[in-house]
Amino acid sequence: MNNKKQNFMKTIAGIGLSLSIALGSAAVAAPQQAHAAISSSKANAIIATGKSFLGKPYKFGAPSGITSSFDCSSFTQYVYKKHGISLPRSSKDQSKVGIKVSKANLKAGDLVFSDTNRDGVINHVSIYIGNGKLLHTYKVGIGVTISTFKGSAWDKTYVTARRV
Repeated sequence: MNNKKQNFMKTIAGIGLSLSIALGSAAVAAPQQAHAAISSSKANAIIATGKSFLGKPYKFGAPSGITSSFDCSSFTQYVYKKHGISLPRSSKDQSKVGIKVSKANLKAGDLVFSDTNRDGVINHVSIYIGNGKLLHTYKVGIGVTISTFKGSAWDKTYVTARRV
């Protein structure tokens, strides 16, 4: 083999080795998802549990673990816990768990977060139940209910969604 051809082959081998190392280390360094998305059957079970509380009264600051009344985050915390998923107590803290989901890619069982005060702080959480609907609780006199998402106050003050 002539010298020119040998240098060319060494260069190709070097590039191949460099790419192999780079791609191999990228795969090792790639972040892993902390939470897997819930299955559709688990999402349906969570939604069914949530719907069993339709009409339960809203009470701001309702304690965790009780079912006589809920605020938005005690409601989601209770419902998800019944299905083996632990969530923090506040909607702001709940908005930091799971996997971020765009509004366009919502699936049943996703948590939807809003800033209804428009002060830059998340203060409301709902459960997306599919077909453009939210299951949540808010406001004395309304309690646990199902609301339309698109065009609603929850949509207009939407901040993020998470899949847990």
